[in-house]
Amino acid sequence: MSFQISVSGAAADAVRTVVPTLVADLVASGITSLDPALWGPEAEVEAGQRLGWTESVAASRLLVAEIVALREELHAQGVTRIILAGMGGSSLAPEVITLTSGVDLTVLDATDPGQVLAALADRLESTALVVSSKSGGTVETDSQRRAFERAFREIGIDPVERIIVVTDPGSPLEASAREAGYRVFNADPTVGGRFSALTAFGLVPSGLAGVDIEQLLDEAEAVSLALAVDSEDNPGLILGAAMASTTPLRDKLAIVSDGTHIVGFADWAEQLIAESTGKIGTGILPIVLDRDAPELTAALPDVQIVRVVADAGGKLFADHGGADEIRVSGTLGAQFLVWEYATVIAGRLLGINPFDQPDVESAKIATRGLLDSRPEPEPAAFISDGIEVRGTPHVIGAASDLGSAIDALLEELGPDGYVAVQAYVDRVALPQLAELRGLLATLSRRPVTFGWGPRFLHSTGQFHKGGTPTGVFLQILSTPAEDLDIPGRPFTFGELIQAQAGGDASVLADKGRPVLTLTLTDPAANITTLFNAVR
Repeated sequence: MSFQISVSGAAADAVRTVVPTLVADLVASGITSLDPALWGPEAEVEAGQRLGWTESVAASRLLVAEIVALREELHAQGVTRIILAGMGGSSLAPEVITLTSGVDLTVLDATDPGQVLAALADRLESTALVVSSKSGGTVETDSQRRAFERAFREIGIDPVERIIVVTDPGSPLEASAREAGYRVFNADPTVGGRFSALTAFGLVPSGLAGVDIEQLLDEAEAVSLALAVDSEDNPGLILGAAMASTTPLRDKLAIVSDGTHIVGFADWAEQLIAESTGKIGTGILPIVLDRDAPELTAALPDVQIVRVVADAGGKLFADHGGADEIRVSGTLGAQFLVWEYATVIAGRLLGINPFDQPDVESAKIATRGLLDSRPEPEPAAFISDGIEVRGTPHVIGAASDLGSAIDALLEELGPDGYVAVQAYVDRVALPQLAELRGLLATLSRRPVTFGWGPRFLHSTGQFHKGGTPTGVFLQILSTPAEDLDIPGRPFTFGELIQAQAGGDASVLADKGRPVLTLTLTDPAANITTLFNAVR
């Protein structure tokens, strides 16, 4: 079977209670038949324009031959490396697809100048760039495209030969790309970004990198019928009920890869769930965990554990007893489609519209304001061992050093709160920063999320501002050793990432969220200081 699920404890109780009602209400067949009324009258217009993902498998079959032909054409030109410039839904699915397939794809979902410079310096003469943006106006992607266009020209390569564009029809990017002569793949405009794994956004970069995308579509198709049927065995109904109907609601969904062949799946699911459900003061917050994460043994009453495993129990639904857990297994294509169904079902159960993201735009507006005005940087409240410390008044008011500032932030945590670490740094050069997550979980005894900025702004950023208002936020910035200008723009990559961090911090602060911002002026040296302060 292409997908298996088993549940126990509160999740099993939720499934027994809620799934029969979902079956009686014809929810599964309603989703498949594109019924926009399933999420209430306020969501009906948006839902009517955002259900195309249920038909992605059939629609995307038409793309496969074109993608494979282009891959062969690029290989004949000596192209052996694919870089993807994309954010959120445009990058997370290709990343998990290629990692799982063992295929090399450089994902550039960053504005840190060091990370962009490193991508530009690596085998540029044998590189093709996929520029992927649904709206066609994503500032990160536009900036990356400009940098690569210039770099290609500087080594005597016509960018038209090396840049491929994926965007919605009618977007500003489509118009400019076609005018410039770039190869353009149009995606389905009725599919939202976070639901686009099985559309051109997921398939073009993955296929060009060398993935067997036909097989991926076959995997999804194998579970399609089970998802469309109004049955108590429907895996989408079971997973959606287990996610969103526990009593009381376990609104932190801890996702851990535990023996699965799929690599990085939780990072994709994180955006899908957080951006779809985190709004109007409610939602489900995904927490991406390792197998030894403190949260897995802490027995926190608001945390629901999901294990992505090699075998979930041998049949579609079984209450396996023991730990209060959800276990899922299956092929990657099937996982994509089941979790998409489950997430919109969870939205119905929570009483929200799973297709909008009203709070994502607020950080973008604040960023644009800072880029337009470019005010002088806010002075640090104090500097501790080379780390500049800033924050909201309650956090830094009584702090005098790094340790006391971190303590003050964690003191703002409530019994149902969480910590969000937001690292606006070069994630390739500083991967060890992610280890802060486990240290803070041990220290706070609460769930901790970790996101690389600005990548997470297109993912958990919606939940942080629109979801359950219980988070406290640790921003980590760095002073780049070298900056990089953006052709045709009055700001640099360094200024852009600083504005993105500052814009998001201001929106969080305006919503009453506690924020602590630490700027590493010498990242390599400051990391040890930071880790010691947390310990």
